[in-house]
Order: sequence, then structure tokens, then C-alpha cells
Amino acid sequence: MEKLRTAMNFCIRYQKTLGYSIVSLLTIASEQIFSLVAFRCPCNSWNILYGCVFLLVPAILLFLLGYLVNARTWLLLTGSCPQEKKHCCGSWGKGCFYLKVLAPVTASILVAPLTWISVALLSASFYECAASGSSFIRKQMCRDMDKPEACWELLEKIPCDENVVRLLNMLNKNLTSKGGLVSFRAQSQILGWLLIVAVITVALISTCISRCCSPVSYFQLKFWKIYLEKEREHFETKAKEHAAQLAERNINCFFEATNPPPFQTPSNEDWKMISLPYAFSKNDQYYSMIHKYINANRGKISTINERDQISCVLGFVDEAHINEQGF
Repeated sequence: MEKLRTAMNFCIRYQKTLGYSIVSLLTIASEQIFSLVAFRCPCNSWNILYGCVFLLVPAILLFLLGYLVNARTWLLLTGSCPQEKKHCCGSWGKGCFYLKVLAPVTASILVAPLTWISVALLSASFYECAASGSSFIRKQMCRDMDKPEACWELLEKIPCDENVVRLLNMLNKNLTSKGGLVSFRAQSQILGWLLIVAVITVALISTCISRCCSPVSYFQLKFWKIYLEKEREHFETKAKEHAAQLAERNINCFFEATNPPPFQTPSNEDWKMISLPYAFSKNDQYYSMIHKYINANRGKISTINERDQISCVLGFVDEAHINEQGF
């Protein structure tokens, strides 16, 4: 039992890292399945379109799907354009606020698309198909040949048959025995490693900058996360009790044909206020929107304030409740 509790605590503490790891592994597995089962290069004039579709379209779909399943996106957008307001986009300041909130969301969503592209480039199948049909690459590789049109046709066949390289050698003796094929695979794998290095470098630099610009210290961040975990636990317990009591009252009144007794429950405005994205203020020390709401003159709070700031390192504040709810 103690080992199970230790494992659970480990998963909770590193849930974001584990989540990224699982997403990356699933993306890698999906790419391998696509390469072995679904991908068949046509080896004709459709090479470049077919290869680019398999290389880029799944990455775009993963990017859009990331926004679709990301809870912070819906925390920001839900109820932001009510029908009674004429201008649902709001002021310029509100638009900038939304962009600041969505920036770290976009960075986290890019994990899966970039993983797909990197793994696809390392395997080289998609790039090889696309490159063999590229007019730019054909001109570069066949410019010194006596019959460039014949070279173009043979290049298109390379993904399907490595022996085509021998025919290319017959057209131009200056080519190495496997020059065309090795070139495509080498280009793809080099681009894949460069992309991986670039992503890790950017991630490291952005993490260092966000930590350096953190408005609070390291140990306060640790305390903050503990507080949010406890707040979430109490919120879920109280919400279940409150919902059960309200449901029981309504059902009893329905079957007994009696008038319902008074029952205090948060108003629509109350729910809206605690659902606003969190923004840090140096003048106030609040650890969540609920904490801020009950201490700052109930109903008179707003995250869009010139004094407040959106900090990437405090993104976990919004995620404390919404990740568990699966919105």
C-alpha cells in the first residue's frame, strides 16, 4: 500500500512531464504505424504532394486537436462572447490578455506536432517521397545530365526501387552508386536532428526565462502547488456534497408536491468570476481565483488589469481544477 501511495504521489508531482512523455510516445507509435501500414509512395508526379501530406497534415491535425482537448482554451473562451454584448471580441487590451494566456497553451500543444515531424524526418520515408518529386531537387540533381527528363522520371521511382539508382549512373557516370537515395535519407535525417535540437534549445531557453522572470521564489511555488492541490480536493468534496443536497431537495419536493425550502448556491456571476484566467498581482497575494474572489470584495474582481501580469511559470494555477475535470 505504501508503494502504491508513493507511485501515486510521483505521478501527481510529475503529471505534466509524464503527460508530455505519453503524448510523445503515442505520436511516435502512430507515425510508425502510418509508415508501415498506410504509406505507399506513388512514385510518379504525385510524390511531392503525397509525401508532404503524410509529413505535415497529421502534425496540423495534432495541433488543432491539442487546442480542442486543452482545458485552458475552454476556460478562456467559455462565456467570453455572451449574446447581450455587441462586441464579443472586446477591447484591444482584452485581446492582448487572451494572447498572453494562449501563448503557453500553444507551446504545450506543439509537443505532439513537432514530435511527429521529427520522427517522420528521422525515418526519412515521407521526406524521400516528397523530395523525389520536388522540381527544385530534380533540377539540382539532374542539371548536369544529358537527358534531364529521363533523370526526373527515374528520381520519382527511387522511393519504390533502390535499383533505379543504377540507371541514373548509366545517364551520368559522375554520380556515386547510391548518391540519390543516400542524399534524400541524409537530408531528411539531418533535418530531423536539427529540428530536435532546435526544439530542445528553445524549450530550455524559454523555461530558463520563465523561471528567471517568476514573480515568486522556488519554495513559494512549491507551497502554491500544494495549496492548489488541497483546494481542488476540498472543492470537489464540497461540490459533490452541495450538488447531492440540491438534487435531494429538488427530488423530494417533486415527489412530495411541496414548495422547495431556501437553498444557498453560487450565482451565475459567482461561477463566472472564479472561472476567469488567473493573473498575478504584486499588490495582492492570492493563490487562486477562488482565493482572490472571496478576499477582494466579492464580485468586484477582474483579471484584466494593468497591474496584473500573465506569467508562464504560474500556468499551473488555471490547470489545478480544469485538468481533473476533463473539460
